[in-house]
Amino acid sequence: MAEWNAAQLKARRTLMQRLFGSRITEVVSLAARMDLPDAIGEGESDATDLARRYEIPPEQMNRLLRALASQGLCEERAPGRFALTDVGSLLRKEHPGSLYDFARFHTAPETLRPWTRLEDSIRTGRTAFDEHFGRPLYAYLADEPELTALFNAAMSEESRETADTVVEHFDFGPYTTVTDIGGGDGTLIIAILERHPGLNGVIFETVEGAAQSAGTLKAAGLDGRCAVATGDFFDAVPAGSDLYVIKSVIHNWNDERAAAILRNCRAAMSPESRLLIIDVVLPELVTPDTAGLDPYIKDLQMLVLVGGKERTRADFDQLCAQAGLTVTRVVPLPSHVGLSVIEIAPV
Repeated sequence: MAEWNAAQLKARRTLMQRLFGSRITEVVSLAARMDLPDAIGEGESDATDLARRYEIPPEQMNRLLRALASQGLCEERAPGRFALTDVGSLLRKEHPGSLYDFARFHTAPETLRPWTRLEDSIRTGRTAFDEHFGRPLYAYLADEPELTALFNAAMSEESRETADTVVEHFDFGPYTTVTDIGGGDGTLIIAILERHPGLNGVIFETVEGAAQSAGTLKAAGLDGRCAVATGDFFDAVPAGSDLYVIKSVIHNWNDERAAAILRNCRAAMSPESRLLIIDVVLPELVTPDTAGLDPYIKDLQMLVLVGGKERTRADFDQLCAQAGLTVTRVVPLPSHVGLSVIEIAPV
């Protein structure tokens, strides 16, 4: 066989990395489930001491730690002595930017197993989660309180950075009342209300989705300025706000269901009200410099888990038109966030 050139070797390494992606996920998942980053702590830890703590043979603990080091989650500063990197520190529970719950949810069996049915979803358009577990994800969560709590915590961690970024890139000053549709535990609306003392808010969620919202609002000292309303956005959305926000919700649904949500938003809005969809906006063309979490992989995640999809600007224009709405502008957030603010007005 002829000697390979540098470009061919790079291509080979890239493909090998892609092929071993699921193995890397399992290594990171195990570290999170074991709370290993918290056990390592802020300084250095000895593999033998960690092995004793977890009742694992020292050789096997050392192998796990070296695998984590190979992926940049920790570093081996001396033989058998390990310290977390900035990446690995994000798996510590009390880290200010923690992604511990996010990692736990997205590596749980309920989110990984449906991917084994990806081909079925691609061929049929059916949701792999529904096929595997016999019911949709949100119906499944309703009967699984522990997984629901993990889901809510994971969404809160994901929303934290987005919330801080949104208030830097969109002016909420002209508005008096904002309703966060599918607002979870209130992470986004808290960031908005803290930045704008003249605003009042409403979190609109399912009973399960709103389980933690009262506590987070009280902890933030905003329970007097923000109400919690529960219901189903396929039935109706609370009226009376001059601004509505819906983050990372529309992409959970196919076009028919997404349009139904938007029609209910339109019914709740006055002619002067505005709606903000905060979501991925796919470029019209796939480019090599796609940043952050690859939106096209995320698009397949929506198909596999909930039957939804990511959309282009043209897709949002068409979707809004079905609901009597029009896109007035799109404000891209920084690339590391991977989302945009889509401002929408009634027609």
